[in-house]
Amino acid sequence: MKKYFFTSESVTEGHPDKMCDQISDALLDAIYKDDPNARVAIECLTKTGFVVVAGEVTTSTYVDVQKVVRDTIREIGYDNHEYGFEADSAGVLVSISEQSPDIAMGVVKEEPGAGDQGLMFGYATNETPEYLPLPIVLAHKLTMRLAEARKKGELWYLRPDGKSQVTVEYHEGKPVRIEAVVVSTQHHPDVQLETIRKDVIDKIVKPVCGKWLDDNTFFQEGFFYIAV
Repeated sequence: MKKYFFTSESVTEGHPDKMCDQISDALLDAIYKDDPNARVAIECLTKTGFVVVAGEVTTSTYVDVQKVVRDTIREIGYDNHEYGFEADSAGVLVSISEQSPDIAMGVVKEEPGAGDQGLMFGYATNETPEYLPLPIVLAHKLTMRLAEARKKGELWYLRPDGKSQVTVEYHEGKPVRIEAVVVSTQHHPDVQLETIRKDVIDKIVKPVCGKWLDDNTFFQEGFFYIAV
């Protein structure tokens, strides 16, 4: 194709999907820290005000699941009930049992089998130093910049949840410009949308996307706050 558009998106650490990933990862790290031979299959889901952790674990160590979950939520930035979610007051439901014997039979032997199956695909490209396609690199950098601006107090009104999406125009298989940028971020209810839009474009989008922007790039905001 001579000309086409490619879009990728990313979410901030406070997005529910990403928060669940971080909680599951934190529990895995806590278990592997003392028991590198542990077998861990943990899933997490969240809704306003509570977290559910479930799965199967075989390990010789003990981990305070409640503490790990709350510490992770607090580190993400949910440390105030006004955000609609708060580490110390959130409910945490834990349902973890020992690994199923049927699954254990597939992985505990001289020639291990697979406890789960999946199909993935991917590729490396020289479009970026990260060897990833430009749209996903820019989308990730936008959400990282949102988190940095929030944690450093540069944009005091930002809150943890957010998302970005970047559409890049390609000619002959090479990126030439950004067609559209979408930034969605949770924020304090008292800040005017015009202020947020200007700040996000000037302090988030332009520093990250720089040379790929032009006069025809479309900016779309999706700012929101949670009323409690």
